[in-house]
Amino acid sequence: MKNTATLTWVILIMLTITSALISKLESKYIVLTILILSALKFLGIAFQFMELKKANAFWKGIIIGFVVLFGIGILLV
Repeated sequence: MKNTATLTWVILIMLTITSALISKLESKYIVLTILILSALKFLGIAFQFMELKKANAFWKGIIIGFVVLFGIGILLV
């Protein structure tokens, strides 16, 4: 358990650093890339540290659905 939490934490740090480095680039897909990285970080935190991996499938579906709908909503605005 402790090894997976540490591995998840390291991955989250790497995703954060990657987001910071990508934000300095000039491309029209930067927002999409940062949103995807943020969604991965959100899911990593939710499933590892909020222990949703042990939760009912309903709650897992709600969290994944939220991420998808939030991403679509942000891209449409």
